[in-house]
Amino acid sequence: MIALRHVDVLIVGAGPAGLVAAARLADAQVGRVEVLEREQQAGGVPRHCVHGGYGSWARPLTGPAYARLLVTAAERAGAVVRTGVTALDWAGPPALHTVGPGGPETIRARAVVLATGARERPRSARLVPGTRPAGVLTTGELQQAVHLHGQRIGERAVVVGAEDVSYAAAATVRAAGAVVVAMLTDLPRARTTPARAADARLRQGIPLLTGTTVTELLGHARLSGVRVRHSDGRTAVLPCDAVVFTGDFVPDHELARRGGLTLDTGTLGPAVDGSLRTSRPGVFAVGSVLHPVESAATAAREGAHVAGAVLETLAGAEHPDGVPLSVAPPLRWIVPNRVTPAPSDRGLPYILRTTAPLTRPVLQVTQGGRTLHRQRLARAVPYRPLALTTRWTHLVDPEGGTVRVTLSDR
Repeated sequence: MIALRHVDVLIVGAGPAGLVAAARLADAQVGRVEVLEREQQAGGVPRHCVHGGYGSWARPLTGPAYARLLVTAAERAGAVVRTGVTALDWAGPPALHTVGPGGPETIRARAVVLATGARERPRSARLVPGTRPAGVLTTGELQQAVHLHGQRIGERAVVVGAEDVSYAAAATVRAAGAVVVAMLTDLPRARTTPARAADARLRQGIPLLTGTTVTELLGHARLSGVRVRHSDGRTAVLPCDAVVFTGDFVPDHELARRGGLTLDTGTLGPAVDGSLRTSRPGVFAVGSVLHPVESAATAAREGAHVAGAVLETLAGAEHPDGVPLSVAPPLRWIVPNRVTPAPSDRGLPYILRTTAPLTRPVLQVTQGGRTLHRQRLARAVPYRPLALTTRWTHLVDPEGGTVRVTLSDR
């Protein structure tokens, strides 16, 4: 017989978002706060990112140090962090079937927070043909192999992608003692800062092939090369014994999908309101499962924010469904995806992504022909986050229909 346990708040995922939420909730003395992590260590992606850039300006940290700090804070506050435990499916609202070292059990909670994160699409999901040799990796697999297990990944590697995570992958390849043969992207330019792209090209000597795609993997027991096609139709073979597919993140939304939660068509993650409530009462979502993928600092801020919303729910507060938000091209998506009229000093900024570069563009929020807000930005860069203030949310008419957000150069 499967054991049944009761907790007050169950958090699925022990990355920055889940751990910060757990620390805040446990510190508020809500009862038993439990965090489930399917990996053997808590901390999420930062624990295998040995570079700096985490923490604060006053206290800069490496990824592993930041992860340890978050785990320690959650446990000291009184949260229980359980590793090696996987949430399998829902067992009625809100309860989950899980399995871990102690066997299967069902955990029922007063509130559930999904902090399941995101993942990169592997080679199979990108439909790259060829054989199935060793040496084909994603960034996460690369970082775990090198930084957690000290493994060698080969001698010569090709990095597919040219965004921030791609350059981090190139640094990991070099840290493992391998040469980066080339970075390639199907876009006309890199998706990172000009300084970072120039440093990789000029100081590190890494060629960047733009307008280029991988069309085939070569080799049998071990990768021997990749066939690429340039935008002008030319093809070539790049000899290598490792290839790293980077970027192209998708949310780990299996639990959300199996629970019948409404998914946003832009992000493919759970649709949420400004308090990060999903369409299922008592269930919240936070972090990269909502917007694959933003910084650890963004995830941590959302973890702190969702803790307040969970406390309100546990106290019996009722909340309206909110008004849908929509975006128009060149915007791809917006998170949160629903808006509830609220004082303008509450809530997290909305995060958006654009597909077109614009200088001095204007974000405009309208509802039923009314302009609720106009905000000029310094620039809009494809596939990098844009922030929309919440100063307009108190103007939303609950019965006025969908709120629309647009981005234009005038």
